[in-house]
Amino acid sequence: MTLYRHFAEQLSSILDALESKGQLPAGMDRSRVAVEPPRDPTHGDLAINAAMVLAKAAKKAPRALAEMLVAPLSALEGVASVEIAGPGFINLRLTDDCWRQELQNILAQGNAYGRSDTGKDIRVNVEYVSANPTGPMHMGHCRGAVVGDALASLLGFAGYQVTREYYINDAGQQVQTLARSAHLRYREALGENITIPEGLYPGEYLIAVGKKLAEKYGDRYVDAPESEWLVLFRETAVDAMMDMIRADLALLGIHHDKFTSEAALHKAGIVQKALDKLEKEGLIYKGILEAPKGETPDDWEPVELTLFRATKFGDDSDRPVQKSDGSYTYFGADLAYHAEKAATADQLVDIWGADHAGTVKRIKAAVAALTQNKVPLDVKLVQMVHLLRGGEPVKMSKRSGNFVTLADVVSEVGRDVVRFSMLTRKADAQMDFDFEKVVEASKDNPVFYVQYAHARIHSLHRRAEAESLTLPVKADLTLLDKDELALVQQAAQFPRLIEAAAVAHEPHRIAFYLFTLSADFHSLWNKGNDNPDRRFLLPDQPEKTAARLALADAIGQVIRNGLGVLGVSAAEEM
Repeated sequence: MTLYRHFAEQLSSILDALESKGQLPAGMDRSRVAVEPPRDPTHGDLAINAAMVLAKAAKKAPRALAEMLVAPLSALEGVASVEIAGPGFINLRLTDDCWRQELQNILAQGNAYGRSDTGKDIRVNVEYVSANPTGPMHMGHCRGAVVGDALASLLGFAGYQVTREYYINDAGQQVQTLARSAHLRYREALGENITIPEGLYPGEYLIAVGKKLAEKYGDRYVDAPESEWLVLFRETAVDAMMDMIRADLALLGIHHDKFTSEAALHKAGIVQKALDKLEKEGLIYKGILEAPKGETPDDWEPVELTLFRATKFGDDSDRPVQKSDGSYTYFGADLAYHAEKAATADQLVDIWGADHAGTVKRIKAAVAALTQNKVPLDVKLVQMVHLLRGGEPVKMSKRSGNFVTLADVVSEVGRDVVRFSMLTRKADAQMDFDFEKVVEASKDNPVFYVQYAHARIHSLHRRAEAESLTLPVKADLTLLDKDELALVQQAAQFPRLIEAAAVAHEPHRIAFYLFTLSADFHSLWNKGNDNPDRRFLLPDQPEKTAARLALADAIGQVIRNGLGVLGVSAAEEM
């Protein structure tokens, strides 16, 4: 239980008592009552808005209601003082013993500190990456992969049941193009000089696929019509690409629980099943879409299509699910795929590139229709990453085959740097990834700064052992001063932050928090440079050293737990 939840429960008990005595009306809606850190730390340690949000229901002035809460709040263990601010906000200051107890909680709970039951075992399906299986992973896929994986870990840490899923887009024109590209490499493997025409994939990664096909089938399909080999070559190439993609993701420590094939959905009749369900509910009809807004293209003509009534669920227009030739649109298949996910989940989360922003409303409308609004879908859009080297842009182009692969980047700067860097900005904000800056050993580099804090903490015990310091078995935490307890207060934010970040689906909050906590630790450490008595190791003061080592261990534990959620290792030396 977080310190904040503890006091929230204490407040709830106080309100229960006041209701039972008839001093407050029973059954007031307390859903907006919050116990949280005040925006201005000088106001105290906890801020309570109960008097403000309950005043109307209680038929009392906010300040009058606040005054009713002062005495019982003041009587709570761990509360040093209670003050009413402004029209009725309540600020609490906690005792030093309360923060010392929280430090002990961190050390006692260890790797479990910050874990939560907020999720209540709610089943969440997180779909991320889902790159077209037409080549190795490149840096255009990296950010969404990290955001999705970190979010899945965060949700698991907060008590949700998480399924990590990858949707394989293996039924569109791009995989047909892949198959034709593989056929050229197959002919090349049999000794033919080939030229890869515009529109096919020129990447060398298909050479191995061509050799495999040549070894297995010989020259059987060299001059055969496309209809005889297209499906076979497509499936072989997609399987090879997915093996490559899994290996690339593994370099980042990313492993999915489930891979779903779009082609398999079509083959199993699942797409039609979903459309039949919507048709029975009157949500599918034959119609003609309006002409595109603005200047109408010369080749546009009205065509009757099978449409989904997306406007009934908040979309801007109804959407085609089948083309005039009877084939399904990509949206039709995507709709069915989300129906399949929703059948085994209580919540859905999709991590998409920002270029898919235009399809968010329609897929949300589809999920709402298919689940009768029972399974919420949250789509997180991830903005582009601009690759730089020394401030100069690094060009990448998948079509030409000359692109920066994820494997190359991980090899150059390391998994930890890539993962943490991808979380140093909100997912919907564009970011720069400069190969030189992300490995810079400075406080301007967040991943270095956080890992360096952990490495410094880890060094303390080595140095204490090297100096043969004899320390008491149990640390006397009363020897910690206000500055040191302030660091405990910052560490105590971690469990609450985990819960809030999980609910908001925003793993970047953990990275931001770790940077702040690390900066506070470095600040305290650096005071020892100017004043030797402020150092963590004081050979002639073993009791104070033991207390400060306990503090450092607690901060290290929180950093380690936070980095674990993000999938980043905690460096022991740098």
